[in-house]
Amino acid sequence: MSTAETSTPAIRYAAVTFDCPDPAELARFYRDALGLPVTYSSDDFIMLGQEGSAGLGFNRLADYRRPTWPDPSQEKQAHLELGVDDLDAAQARLLALGAVEPTVQPEPDRWRVLLDPAGHPFCITTLA
Repeated sequence: MSTAETSTPAIRYAAVTFDCPDPAELARFYRDALGLPVTYSSDDFIMLGQEGSAGLGFNRLADYRRPTWPDPSQEKQAHLELGVDDLDAAQARLLALGAVEPTVQPEPDRWRVLLDPAGHPFCITTLA
């Protein structure tokens, strides 16, 4: 067998893409929250990221349905965990950028659950 036949192909984590009704709105929220530049943009898809690092994508979905967390009728599918130094300060900034605070907070002293402008739940924590 040749080396090419026995070697394992390189696979890299490139991005997570979120479905949403308005990619520009959701990309703006995460761009402002995380300080990531736009690396690609079209009417239906926007990618944020840094050269050589994994990014976040936002894909227009015509029949998008917002997650209803914690109600399981429309599951969240996935969510981000964001590390912060100060829960209160980070939460205030994210709310000012357009996040929404749901009434359910499973462990608010350890992490806070917020909803982005398209309704995707995400958490902020000092544990990361």
